[in-house]
Amino acid sequence: MVDEKIVELYWQRDERAIRETRMKYGRYCYSIAYNILHNTEDAQECENDTYLGAWNSMPPQRPSLLSSFLGAISRRVSLDRWRRKNAAKRGGGETAISLTELEECIPSGKSIEESVDTARLAELISLFLQTLPEDESMVFLRRYWYFDSIDMIRKRFGYGESKVKMILFRTRQKLLERLEKEGVFV
Repeated sequence: MVDEKIVELYWQRDERAIRETRMKYGRYCYSIAYNILHNTEDAQECENDTYLGAWNSMPPQRPSLLSSFLGAISRRVSLDRWRRKNAAKRGGGETAISLTELEECIPSGKSIEESVDTARLAELISLFLQTLPEDESMVFLRRYWYFDSIDMIRKRFGYGESKVKMILFRTRQKLLERLEKEGVFV
């Protein structure tokens, strides 16, 4: 089923919307959750929570790109679950490593929400990624949006580990420079 019809089912409050979403985007939502949580049961629960989030968001929202809308919900739900599970301890694994790497672009002691309006930050990052060569942009997205491990990225792109790490390091540095230039972080 095409995305517009699925969205229309949500607007009509027709429960077939969830079934159609699961059929078309279930693996996509699950993979985002699994890459963050590295736990099958938690990833399945987050996949289901994504459908609930979509149900509760439509209406009033009418996403123009359903896959991105669902991906954002899945990512948020999964990160929330990861934070709850790791609140008492500094968690290990790829999610913690990815978030720690990205903290280089965020002033210490402040969350993204405290530093700048989240929507504005997302817009700036999106514009920044559009200025990069496609391979650099994709490596950055695979690491910090999908939380792929360095090894997964290396295999996907056919790069060595050091090349992936260098691309990520340089891209984070460019992003920090861009955010400072935009006056987001001083």
